[in-house]
Amino acid sequence: MPTIEELKATALQVRRDIVRMVYEAQSGHPGGSLGCTELLVALYFHTLRYQLPFRMDGQGEDLFFLSNGHISPVWYSVLARAGFFDKQELATFRKIDSRLQGHPATAEHLDGIRVASGSLGQGLSVALGAAQAKKLNADPHLVYVLMGDGEQQEGQIWEAAMYGAHHQVDNLIGIIDCNGQQIDGPVQKVMNLQDLQAKWRSFGWETLDLPQGNDMANVLDALQKAQTLAGKGKPIVILMQTEMGYGVDFMMGSHEWHGIAPNAEQFERAMQQLPATLGDY
Repeated sequence: MPTIEELKATALQVRRDIVRMVYEAQSGHPGGSLGCTELLVALYFHTLRYQLPFRMDGQGEDLFFLSNGHISPVWYSVLARAGFFDKQELATFRKIDSRLQGHPATAEHLDGIRVASGSLGQGLSVALGAAQAKKLNADPHLVYVLMGDGEQQEGQIWEAAMYGAHHQVDNLIGIIDCNGQQIDGPVQKVMNLQDLQAKWRSFGWETLDLPQGNDMANVLDALQKAQTLAGKGKPIVILMQTEMGYGVDFMMGSHEWHGIAPNAEQFERAMQQLPATLGDY
């Protein structure tokens, strides 16, 4: 099992990958990807129990679904670094005929991807179905799904929330990236979510706060706590506070970096802030 320091080093390299991929493609979503790096690294290098080579059916292993699929750069980097495919393929991000499209897709048959995502609001429903299938198959493994806070404005999220509680899908752990930003501005100004924890609680979910989602130790603690709550009759959701663009000073906290690429000067500035720890692709 990797140490905290080893996980931090991996996260630093993943951030470097994210900025490089988006810069080279001159397209993509760096802000949310940088903000969710600790979570994805913690999942794939510490928490998830999965098998390689990749099998689409996912039987006998934990599953992860990315609902806010626009933050594909962080997922692609983590999958490559975890051994799902060669890290050199990261250089093809968003190119024609690449398996690494802007939003994850299944037509390209990229290892690690089980469902196309990026049409916001749908990932929770998919994860609930996968979790119920595990129950029917007497598979004790867990299902995880990451959503965005702006995504909570979608009605399908709340239909799924009702469904999960009603059917006691207690082998599901949802995570919401609460960075307070979405493509058109601060979430509070676009459509205020009010007390998100109270909403999920009132829908019958077990809720956990993760106030420091960019601190690796706190992320690991929250995931471990969520695991202890599984199997007790309620689905679980972690409200994870992160900072958009974390790790690159001029991207941090701004919705403007939701979906734009850095120019050459900005790229060099970001690379200086993100020293290589595992070797670039």
